[in-house]
Amino acid sequence: MADKELKREEEIKQKEAAKEAVREGMMKEDTEAEKTEIEENEKESDEASDAEQPDDSADKGSDKSKKEEKDPKDIKIEELQDVVKRQMAEFDNFRKRTEKEKSAMYEIGAKSIVEKILPVVDNFERGFSGITEDDLQNPFVSGMEKVYKQFISCLEEIGVTPIEAVNTEFNPELHNAVMHIEDEEFGENVIIEEFQKGYRYHDSVIRHSMVKVAN
Repeated sequence: MADKELKREEEIKQKEAAKEAVREGMMKEDTEAEKTEIEENEKESDEASDAEQPDDSADKGSDKSKKEEKDPKDIKIEELQDVVKRQMAEFDNFRKRTEKEKSAMYEIGAKSIVEKILPVVDNFERGFSGITEDDLQNPFVSGMEKVYKQFISCLEEIGVTPIEAVNTEFNPELHNAVMHIEDEEFGENVIIEEFQKGYRYHDSVIRHSMVKVAN
């Protein structure tokens, strides 16, 4: 009888110990589960925060990559555009140079022709220098005078003009002094007579005036 009671008490103790162990195990599992849940929540919160912030380094790297890795077609287009721009610049320079050369050639040709015509003009003027008013009544003389005036008008239209000489100051760029006198009646370095008329074609001198200079 005593043995049965001891055995029963032992079984009760074992059951109580087992229950206690189960309760402790359950409490420990609950604590670890809560801890794990908290850690997971914190981790998710950190990841969400990182996702909201822009990644500048990634964007910079992407932009740099885009710049470095151009499309071969774009590169070819840029090369062709450079070639076209250079060719257009060269053509523009060629056009300007050609126009300048043509203008210079035209001016040289025009001056050459005018130089050959001027002696004819000189002969007209020499002939008319001795004509009187009565001679102008002659139809032939009157007709030649009209031809001379038309001749001079045509020269003026193309830019040929006579150089002023008498009573002006001597200018070596326009005049050619073939005689020099000292005369107190005239001012210093003044042209008092013209032996041959000079002409200009626009701004260029075709022929210098042959003059006499005083003082």
